Amino acid sequence: GKNDKENSSSCKIDCKAMVRLLRTKDHGWYVSMFVKEHNHRLSVGYDAKLQWNSHDFIDPVSFDFIKNLRSNNVSVGKVYNILCGAEWNSQAVPYRKQVLRTLCAKFSQDTIKDDLKKTMKLLQDMKMEDMNLKVEIDVDGDGRVRTMLWVTGKNRQDYFHFGDVITFDTTYKTNLYNMPFALFVGVNNHFQSVIFGGALMREETEAAFNWLFKTFVALMNDKHPVTILTDQALAMKGAIESALPNTKHRWCKWHVLRDVKGNIGHVYNKSSGFKKEFNKLVNDVMCVDEFESKWLSLVNRFNVSDNEYIVRLYDKRVMWAKPYFKGIFCAGMTSTQHSESANHMLKQYTYRGHPPCTCLFANTTNSLGQG
Repeated sequence: GKNDKENSSSCKIDCKAMVRLLRTKDHGWYVSMFVKEHNHRLSVGYDAKLQWNSHDFIDPVSFDFIKNLRSNNVSVGKVYNILCGAEWNSQAVPYRKQVLRTLCAKFSQDTIKDDLKKTMKLLQDMKMEDMNLKVEIDVDGDGRVRTMLWVTGKNRQDYFHFGDVITFDTTYKTNLYNMPFALFVGVNNHFQSVIFGGALMREETEAAFNWLFKTFVALMNDKHPVTILTDQALAMKGAIESALPNTKHRWCKWHVLRDVKGNIGHVYNKSSGFKKEFNKLVNDVMCVDEFESKWLSLVNRFNVSDNEYIVRLYDKRVMWAKPYFKGIFCAGMTSTQHSESANHMLKQYTYRGHPPCTCLFANTTNSLGQG
């Protein structure tokens, strides 16, 4: 180990190389001793230099710059590339990428402190700018937030004009509390995706969905949608039947295609040909008889006719197959495009690696709704 006597020699190989600086009487500096001889091979490569303790230090200017980039949802990799660009090359960046990751993790932890308090402050600020903003919170017996729903004035205005068909999506679940972040999405007269509201849910039960749908409709002046497109959750089905009895409920095609891949991935691949034929069946076939015939041919040819998921999917075909959608107004939203668009918009404001908090999701919905 290192000698107890304080000195500047290496604790491993007792290298005597050193520079000693002393102060002058007029508060200047002078070199009082310089030993340049090392008793070991010097580090030449960039990879070796990065392990020096000096490469753990981030100066205050870079610290503020990195914090600004992260607050604007720039990923760690892109932050590092920007720093490399500012210094012209990665070898000129005076700290390791791991140090940058650690700093960004600390930023994330600082962000989630007092999250609910920050969220309420944000909603209050939004209310000052938008007097038509509405926020509803459902709490459990212990006073903990169970579901939070908010709609802006712009959301309510858009829903008044374009709220006949909505998709309700809870697929984004990578937030701090593992709470699904739900979006009510529709399309305007240009077939562009528009946001009608956002919600955070602690549990995906029929009671929670029932409260959410009833409250959403109440905030929208009791206007019920003509059609709602969702995923295949059974709890959601019961809640829609109770809260939206006159609304047609169908499954979003995007979720169907995603779940097919997840359940029969061994068949659903490019090489087998199943994916191409299944997608064609879902997207192009309009006649019931043609659908039935091609479905039977498809499942038999790929030996999935007895697959539990495929059997269940077929039994529920009226919920997702295009031939059974006749007479149901969907505003062109049976396409997967709008669900993918909403998820893409959401991911532009949130980033992977560190879980977003409630405050971020509230701000995200507000930002999306202004588009």
